[in-house]
Parts: sequence; structure tokens; C-alpha cells
Amino acid sequence: MTMNTATPETQPFQAEVAELLHLMVHSVYSETDIFLRELISNASDACDKLRYEAIATPDLIADGASPEIRIVPDKKARTLAVVDSGIGMEKQELIDNLGTIARSGTKSFVARLAEARDGANLIGQFGVGFYAAFMVAERIVVTSRRAGSDQVWVWSSSGGSGFEIAPADEEAAKRVARGTEIVLHLKQDAEKYLEAYEIERIVRAYSDNIQFPIFLVPEEGEPRQINSASALWQRPKSELSAEDYTQAYRSIAGAFDEPAMTLHYRAEGRQSYAVLLFAPSTKPFDLFDQARKGKVKLYVRRVFIADDAELLPAYLRFIRGVIDSEDLPLNISREMLQNNPQLAQIRKAVTGRLISELENLGEKEPEAFGKIWNAFGAVIKEGIWEDFERREKLLALSRFTTTSGEKRTLKQYVEDIKPNQTDIYYLVGDSIDRLKSNPKLEAANARGVEVLLLTDPVDAFWTATPLDFGGKPLKSLSQGDVDFGLIPVAEDKAEDKKEEPAADEAMTITLVKEALGERVSDVRASQRLTSSASCLVASGEARDRALERLLAQHDKGAGQKPVLEINLKHPLVAAIAETRDAAGDLSFLLLEQAQILDGELPEDPAAFAGRLNRLVLRGLKL
Repeated sequence: MTMNTATPETQPFQAEVAELLHLMVHSVYSETDIFLRELISNASDACDKLRYEAIATPDLIADGASPEIRIVPDKKARTLAVVDSGIGMEKQELIDNLGTIARSGTKSFVARLAEARDGANLIGQFGVGFYAAFMVAERIVVTSRRAGSDQVWVWSSSGGSGFEIAPADEEAAKRVARGTEIVLHLKQDAEKYLEAYEIERIVRAYSDNIQFPIFLVPEEGEPRQINSASALWQRPKSELSAEDYTQAYRSIAGAFDEPAMTLHYRAEGRQSYAVLLFAPSTKPFDLFDQARKGKVKLYVRRVFIADDAELLPAYLRFIRGVIDSEDLPLNISREMLQNNPQLAQIRKAVTGRLISELENLGEKEPEAFGKIWNAFGAVIKEGIWEDFERREKLLALSRFTTTSGEKRTLKQYVEDIKPNQTDIYYLVGDSIDRLKSNPKLEAANARGVEVLLLTDPVDAFWTATPLDFGGKPLKSLSQGDVDFGLIPVAEDKAEDKKEEPAADEAMTITLVKEALGERVSDVRASQRLTSSASCLVASGEARDRALERLLAQHDKGAGQKPVLEINLKHPLVAAIAETRDAAGDLSFLLLEQAQILDGELPEDPAAFAGRLNRLVLRGLKL
């Protein structure tokens, strides 16, 4: 075979890659070991892809050579090579895979990496592991041949502004019969990675459970396998330790944290499959990507099929791990995965088992469950909105900050409910501190009624669904009528309460309505307020105020006019009927201060300031 000896083609890096490489080259992280783990992980993916494509095209492995990974240190040349006999890459794939980062969140990653003292955890989260090699290498040369192709290409870069790509010479083409060879020309301070014991240590720590054999090819002696290369999920639990599971989690998920929960079991019966799932203890970078794709890998009889087969509902997308089926056909396509009834049964069974495991963890190990809820509670609550079948279980699983404490369950809420209280009350807002000072809590606080304080954006949506727990409906303090009249006032609050004479209800409401006109849908006396003058709520038929604000931010439909509730025992409200000439300004002040307390701006800030100034000056003259 005659190789093309054309001049190498030079191309610039994508802007984000150039910035990323600058950080890699000029920064020193304590966990530089991760470069090898990331390169081995990429090599394993290439071998997985070869096995999958070979199902439909057996000629790709016609030579009979099994996929494997080799690590070749060369102290004399000061190079370290990671070689796989996987799927390999064509010219355009080299450019696309090594010259750009086609991942959402890249800019966020670069910004956070620049600020981080140690970028190891971020590199693992953002999936940009190849570039981690520039922490230890002054130059990288990648030689690759796509399986089934007679073309071999060489990509090289020194981590500057660009890279070169050219056809391989005859010697390189003979050396790479299939797959990819990555040669790192190491920096002087990275020579320790040429030592066999260092390489073995890293492989044992991060890559022992890679399914393909990893061979260390020493400068002297025979190559030897340095990983177990076993499908850990197929082994009995009795043979495995906590450390085995942690290593498997880090290898499968590409993570550095400890798993907060591990679920490992084998299902037998109508279908046979092995499950190894992990709940992380920290958030991955792409948790709130719009695609909401899961990261559980599907295997069929130990052959990798897909890493986005939607094996769990979207609200469990933070779960990492493997499901290995014995019954699915090996040649199942990604299109067939969407509608396969066997896979649907697996999805249903595994989802139910996973939620039950989370319930058990919450009861038996609240600290471990707390880590999961702190990181992923907002995502789990998406299921209350989406998953009608499991809604009750997800409500029971949820933990809430309330006016009575943190990490409260609805079961605890119902057990502590006040006499004559018929509803579970909640309030949705932007922050706990702002909610705690919200005037809509006043009547509830006076009677010791516990209120759920909800601050995640998803809370505005799932609470829009008619829900109940333990026979008690969930009710918003920002929507509809609220009457605490049958619930006695707490003794300490009753002692402090000073009854103020109430303003004339009919006259005051008439004056406020005349002043505000169509800015509100109604004005009424409030049962929610005890010390504040006013608040805004939604009518019983309208959307909750929090959902209304959220949709308005995204231009989702015309906003509905709120209801203004006024406290007839407040001096400011009483003054409306007493000082008719200031009734208009006072009415607008009630509306605008209610908007401010809800985290909104008055419609006309300049007019608000003018009214406030007039009222202040009027008070000073008096």
C-alpha cells in the first residue's frame, strides 16, 4: 500500500478548545493521574463501538483479533502510548472529536476550570478527558485507522492554537492495523508515568473494571494484563466489597465522588437481566440539559449497545450504571429501542425497584439519602408532575423545608397537623428567606400551621396538579380563598395580639377598586394577613402566582390579573376611607408594596416613587 506524503494540513482549534488547552498546559492540578483514566475510558468506548458495529458488519473483525487496550511506556523517548484495537477514526472524525467540544456547558466548564484549585472533578464531569492529557504532555500524536478502511491518519498538536492532520507514513500504517494509537510526549515533570508501578496503580484505581483487557507492554519482558476485565455487575454481591463498587462507579460514570447509593441485583423470570446502578453524591454538569437524557448504559449479553436507551424516566437521569439483558437481540437498533416491549418492561421494573430502594435509604440511612436529595431533589420532583403512576410514592419520598424545620416529609406533616386543619399548605417563591418573611404566612404562623416552603422552579409546575397526601389536599397560600377560622390561635400569639378597629369593609373595598381599576381582578378582605397591609393572590380558577410569574418570564401566555387582599385592621387600610383625597395614592401603595413583597417590580417605578414621596411629605406636614 502506497501512502500519501502530502503536506500536513493545519487547522485551528474551536475557540473553547483553545482556551481549555491553555488552562491545561499552564495549570498544575494535583490529580494529574486522571489523564490516563480518561484515555483508557475513550479506548474502551472505541472497543465497545467496534463490537456493536461488528454485529451488523462482521467483516470489521474478520481478522479475529479481539478488542484490547495496550499501554506502552518508552523511557528513552520519554513517550507513553495508549493503543486500542477499537473502531478507529477517519479524518473528519479526528477533526470533529479532537478539534471541537460538541458538548453543552463547555463555556461554563472553562470558566469553572479557570477558577478551580483542582480541576480533576470538573474534567470528569464535563467529559473532556482527552484534553487532560495536555497536563502531562508537551505534544500528542494520534494515529488512527477506522475499522474496514485502508486509510490511516495522523493528528498532532502541542496544545497551542491548532493542530495538524496528515496521512500516515508507511511505518505508522503498518503499526496501526485497526483502532487508535495515542502517543504522549511527556513533560519532564511527568516522567513518573513511565514507571510500570505508577501505571498499574492508576489502572487498578480507576480502570480495573474496564471490560477489555488492558496490557502493559514494558520495554523489557512480555506484555501482561493489569486489569481484571470482568463485568462486575455479573458477579455475585457476596464477592464484592464497597471499594469494588466505588471503583466500578467511577469507571462507569467517569466520576470522582463517592456513590451515595448502590443498587445491584439480578432479575430472573420472564426476563433475565443484571442491574448495577449508582446514585452520585454530587451534581453532574449536564443535569438540567434540555435533552434530559439518562446515562445508564444498555448491554446485551455483555455487549455494549447504547448509553442513551432511556432505561429510566427523565426525572431519574442522574442515576449512573449498567443494565445487561440476556434476552434482547444483539442486533437491536437505536430506533427499535424506543418501542421495544421487553425494554419497556425492564424500564418499569427497574424504575419501581429504584424508587423503593430510595425509600428504604431515606428510612434507614437518612444522611446518605440527604446527599441524594440535596443534589437531585429538584429533578426527582419532576416526576410528581410527569409520572402519574408513581406520584404518591414520589410525594412520600420528597423532603421539604417548612416553617417547622428542614427535610420534613409529608408523612411527618400529616402526623403533626393541627386540629380542624383540612389541607396541607404550601407557598412557592424564589428563596427560603423571602418566603419566611412573606405576609401570606401571617395567619398560618399565628395558629402554628406548618407551611411547605418551595423554591425550586419545578415546584411551580407540580403543585399546579390537584394533589393530596394522606387524605389531605395540597393548597397554595397564594391561590384561592384561605380560611383559618376553625384553627385556634396559638396561646403565645393570642397574648401578643392587639385588636385594631376594622375599617369599613364595603366603603374601603369600593374606593380601592375605583382607584386601581383593571390592574387587579378583584379586591377583598384578607383571611391570610394579621400584621401586613396587603398581599396579591390568584383566584381559585387562575394559575398560582408563582407559576404565573414563571410563565411570564418566558412569554408563555397572557398574564392573569391578580386579586388584591387587604387587611381591614391595618392603619394604612383604615386611612383610605378617612382621607379621601389620598385614597388613590394609598390604594396604589397597597398594590405596589404587595408586588415588591412577591419579588416583582411595580409596573411604573417612577410613578411609585412619586406617590411614595407625596405620602411621606403629607405625613411630615401632619
